Amino acid sequence: MLFKKSKKLLLLSRLRYRTGRIRCRWVVVAISLFIATASFAQEKTRLAVRSYRIANEHKILQEFVELLAIPNLAGDIVNIRRNAGLLTQMLQKRGVQTRLLEHDRPEVPPVVFGELKTPGAKETLVLYCHYDGQPTDSSRWVESKPWQPVIRTNSIEAGGKILPFPRTGESIDGNWRVYARAASDDKSPIVVLFAAMDALRANKIQPTVNLKFFFEGEEEAGSPNLSDIMRKHADLLKADMWITCDGPIHQNGQKLVFFGCRGIVSAEITVYGSNRALHSGHYGNWAPNPAMMLSELVASMKDENGRVVVDGFYNDVEPLGEFENQALAESPVYDQTLMRELGFTKPEGGGKSLNEQINLPSLNVSGLLSGYVGAQSRTLVPATATARIDMRLVKGNDPQRQVERLKEHIRKQGYFIVDKDPDQETRARYSLISKITTSDGYKAFRTPMNLPIAQKIVAAVQSASDGKVVRMPTLGGSGPLSIFAEFTGSPQMGVPIVNYDNNQHSENENVRIQNLWDGIEIYASIMTMK
Repeated sequence: MLFKKSKKLLLLSRLRYRTGRIRCRWVVVAISLFIATASFAQEKTRLAVRSYRIANEHKILQEFVELLAIPNLAGDIVNIRRNAGLLTQMLQKRGVQTRLLEHDRPEVPPVVFGELKTPGAKETLVLYCHYDGQPTDSSRWVESKPWQPVIRTNSIEAGGKILPFPRTGESIDGNWRVYARAASDDKSPIVVLFAAMDALRANKIQPTVNLKFFFEGEEEAGSPNLSDIMRKHADLLKADMWITCDGPIHQNGQKLVFFGCRGIVSAEITVYGSNRALHSGHYGNWAPNPAMMLSELVASMKDENGRVVVDGFYNDVEPLGEFENQALAESPVYDQTLMRELGFTKPEGGGKSLNEQINLPSLNVSGLLSGYVGAQSRTLVPATATARIDMRLVKGNDPQRQVERLKEHIRKQGYFIVDKDPDQETRARYSLISKITTSDGYKAFRTPMNLPIAQKIVAAVQSASDGKVVRMPTLGGSGPLSIFAEFTGSPQMGVPIVNYDNNQHSENENVRIQNLWDGIEIYASIMTMK
């Protein structure tokens, strides 16, 4: 009797096991069919967007050039407002509800805000770009001017020649480049977003998410008034994810997403010699030379491997987690190729790769000024010397705490610190004087890489990319992600589109046209992500 019951239970167990396996297989098949259907739909969208772009390349470039032609320094409020006005028109033309988020002071650049709701959408994305650009020396642009866009057959370094802008019907080579201030940083993603929206609408493809647009006008000036604007409009700006469109793709050409970026704080350091410049023959070797003094001071801040030796500089660094370390390990290392291209043989970092270095805080001398060189050179002992230093921050660093550490290091070198030019009494009292002025800066920010919505965005970017997408825990550059998170509580990530060799923050800034075309497909995919 017991044997018969056991045999019956065994047969029943086998039946249940087989049924379970069948059910499991059906679940796997169902999931596979869903993924295949979603992939087919995404590929169909990608091809439709590409067809629209091919048919409208000249119109897209024309709109891009129109935006690039307006000067965009944050301190030039007249032209900054011209930019804001044109962006408002561009958004409204696409059916986006648009308004300017103003500061209490009219001289502060406004944020251009837009909102496009999708019926039934359960998720909201904020797409962030900035429309201001870095200051530039127009005399150092090769055969063009910062706000007079030109097209070249390739980069200047590769011998690219200026072409007339192609007329309708003429072919456009994806390797051509548009040269202008803000061509890559950061007006190109703005036009890419607009073209993606146009392509979807032309093909009657509706976004699957609600979209908000946040275009800032003083990011390159350090976003000094962003917190005030965010505070006034925090409820308006909440979302499931903020996506910053700023920054370059990987140096090897692979598409890239990032989950955070470094913060930044800057300091300007001036040291003093005599109270006027002196003849080097009559007073050299006797009067103190501030250029030499500043050189020694700056050199004291790093060791021979480029590691910052300011006490406590690395103390607050929050270590990367499991997902971040895995992504970093999987990221391509391109250092040797980059070094050959950029013309140096020994990088800083004592053997650490570029990928590792951008996840650490840095101290960079971005400019030195003392006396004269070139055609204006004179045999003088200069009266002052000034260095501009930027410190990139990672998660855990506080901007002002890093500034205080820098000041303490300068004190240890024997300097008396002031915040304005010293008077005669101060000069008579101290032999080493340093004036230091600093920015407020902002902190670094990093979003957990395993958030479900972050994974959906990565999948959307991957569906519009031919190769594997690189996932970076932190972008090397800085952006106000921590400010966005502070006032909205929303996670942040970035999807850059421009070429890495774009000369951003320098003269001869450019963007490769194929990067624009690829960016249109990427952002159309994000707008329709499943």
